[in-house]
This record gives sequence, C-alpha cells and structure tokens, in this order.
Amino acid sequence: MLLSFIFLVVGFVFVVKGADFLIDGASSLAKRFQISEMVIGLTVVAFGTSAPELAVNIFSSLSGKNELVLGNVIGSNIFNTFLILSIAALIYPLKVQRHAVRREIPFSMLVTLLLFFLVNDRLLSKTAVNRISRIDALILLTLFAGFLYYSFRQSKTKTTGSEGMKLFSLPKTWIFILLGFAGLFFGGKLVVDHAVIIAKRLHVSEKLIGLTIVSMGTSLPELATSAVAAFKKRCDLAVGNVVGSNIFNFLLILGVSSGISPIRYNTVFNLDLIVFGVGSLTLFAAMFTLGRRKLDRLEALFLLLIYVAYMVFIIIRK
Repeated sequence: MLLSFIFLVVGFVFVVKGADFLIDGASSLAKRFQISEMVIGLTVVAFGTSAPELAVNIFSSLSGKNELVLGNVIGSNIFNTFLILSIAALIYPLKVQRHAVRREIPFSMLVTLLLFFLVNDRLLSKTAVNRISRIDALILLTLFAGFLYYSFRQSKTKTTGSEGMKLFSLPKTWIFILLGFAGLFFGGKLVVDHAVIIAKRLHVSEKLIGLTIVSMGTSLPELATSAVAAFKKRCDLAVGNVVGSNIFNFLLILGVSSGISPIRYNTVFNLDLIVFGVGSLTLFAAMFTLGRRKLDRLEALFLLLIYVAYMVFIIIRK
C-alpha cells in the first residue's frame, strides 16, 4: 500500500504540471487565432481534462462494471460543479460571459434532465430494465455533435480578456497543449489506479468508489486546470472547462460507454443526478445574485458546504 501512496503523489504532480502547460498553451491558442477563451475552455480544454473519464469508462464498459461507469461520470460532474467551481471562485471570483449564462449553462441543465428521462425506463415506459441503450447512446452522441458544431460557430467570436496572456510560437503552443494533455492523462490514470487499489484494500463498495475515489481522481485534471486558470485570472477558461467537461461527460463519455455495451442503471443514482441538477441550478441562480454574471466567494462557499454535506451522506448511504 505504501507504493500505491507514492504513485498517488507522483500522479498529483503530473496532473498539476499538466494543467499548467495546458492553460498556457490553450491561452496562447486563443490569442493567436482570435478564439474566445470560453470556446477553448468548452472544447479543447474540456476534452483534454475529460480524457481520464473517457479512458476509465471505456475499460469499465468492456469489463461490464456498470456502477463504476455511472458513478465515475455522475460523481465527476458533481465534483466539477460543487468543488472545482467553488475552489476556483474562492481563488478569484469568476466572471461569466453573457452567452454562457444564456446558453451553455442552461444547455448543461437540459442535458441532465434528458439523461434522467433516458435512464428511468421503468418509471416512464414501464419496461423491464432501466438502462442506457444503444439508441440512447445515439441520441447522446447526436446532441454532442450538435454541441461541437455550435461551439465552433461561436469560435468566430473575437477574443476577450486576452491582455496579459503569453503568445508562443505555433509549434511551442501545440507542444504545451500536448504536454498538458499527457500530464493530465497519465497523472490522472496513476491517481485513479492506485486510489482504487487503496480503496479496495479498505473494503469500499464499487458504487462508492465510482462516486468518490474514481470520480475525484478522473476530475483532478479539471480541478488543477480550473484552479490554475483562476489563479491566472483566466475566468472563461475556468468556467468553460467545468461546464464543457460536464457536457462532455454526459453526452460523449456516456454515449461512447453505452455504445460499447448498454449500461444497466441503478435507480439509487437518481438522487445523485438530482444533486447535480441542484448544483447546476445554483450556479445559474448565482449569475443573478450579488455580482451579476459572477460566481462570488460567498456563493462558492455555499456550493462547497453542499458538497461536504453530500459526501457525508453518500459515505453513510454506501
């Protein structure tokens, strides 16, 4: 177990350094091609930081570990919304672009509602089994394609807030982005693999591992990236990374996972989906209270307290 703890620490180092490279490279890319940081955060950075979830879920789907697949994705989104955004906003209050308040955040909420209806087959259509079928996978992936199309149309928007961003040569920009992805992916994998080993030795259930250890481990890239972005006052990257990652997780990762093998759904996860929905609503409401279109430190603290209460609940629930 000592060796697993050592690898865990090494994984953290890779993740944090990878996030630093990715933020610098993504900011340079945004400045060079006059693409808004929000779009870069919603697409390039969100895809990079979601890579660990995708890798873990592909392997979990092939192994038939349904609860690990669902726990990882739902737990990651809860972790993103409550913990990562709150930490980022505590570092530096996050100003959110108007179109994100009107479009991306509501779209994330709509995707959550759609997923709730897709997975609760017995509740809505009286079928024998709750599952995410291959037809459901097609719906999720089609929506994801639409989201990408919309995001790249948004890329015509001029860069905002580019002052103070470093501009590297194009080869160096891509080297930074690739190094960032590599650090996030391999660091995240090290953390997940050895966190699971430690958790299993402590006799923790697969569902709880998915909602806590695995989801936290695969969300480390989002945490590191958004925290570093907030520290560098790149608010659009911090918010875009989290919102984009949530959309990627539900549409792309669950779409791919259920396309590989239909996922049986345990209705115990309904409460966790509702918790995520509450987090999304809270984020949306925060755009109209205190500082307009801004997640302030007081609102961030409220999200953090909800997350602590949720963690206590699921540990007791098991």
